[in-house]
Amino acid sequence: MIDTIQRKLVLGSTSPYRRQLLERLRLPFSVAAPDVDEARLASETPQAMACRLALAKAKVVAAQFPACIVIGSDQVADLQGEALGKPGDHVRAVAQLQKMRGQTVIFQTAVAVACLETGFLQMDLAQVKVKFRELSDPEIEAYLRAETPYDCAGSAKSEGLGIALLESIDNDDPTALVGLPLIRTCQMLRAAGLKLL
Repeated sequence: MIDTIQRKLVLGSTSPYRRQLLERLRLPFSVAAPDVDEARLASETPQAMACRLALAKAKVVAAQFPACIVIGSDQVADLQGEALGKPGDHVRAVAQLQKMRGQTVIFQTAVAVACLETGFLQMDLAQVKVKFRELSDPEIEAYLRAETPYDCAGSAKSEGLGIALLESIDNDDPTALVGLPLIRTCQMLRAAGLKLL
């Protein structure tokens, strides 16, 4: 049965990048910080980690706002099975970019949509294959000093100067790399009963 109430929308994330992406849909929404431990579980793949955290964030925030439709999302940079999260500082960012130069990295971006009151819960995963150029150490330093992407998985902002680090991007949703796959998100929001247009 289709939900006939236009429910309020909540983004379960404090990421400014996800907030900017969701603003493209021109829907009113509020933001809530999900209280979720983002530590990787033992032997967890980057893909499984992104999916688990997106679901956990959606469920935690949905429990606070049971009548609302809640979006949870998470992104993990996957370098041949190694999870690269947010570096947090310059030294870690340098190490990440040095590790990724000349490599193909899969950015695993999971999104979950939940509404406790209706029992709605869906999750999907967008994978973006990114080939990094053979970056020199001076290029890495120049990039990090210019953009300070220490709050981005894999230390690269493709929507900014980080595009200069890349050789190619292969995906079916250009917003997935920034942190919220809007095509999949729209599909799930419609399925949850939200009118987008």
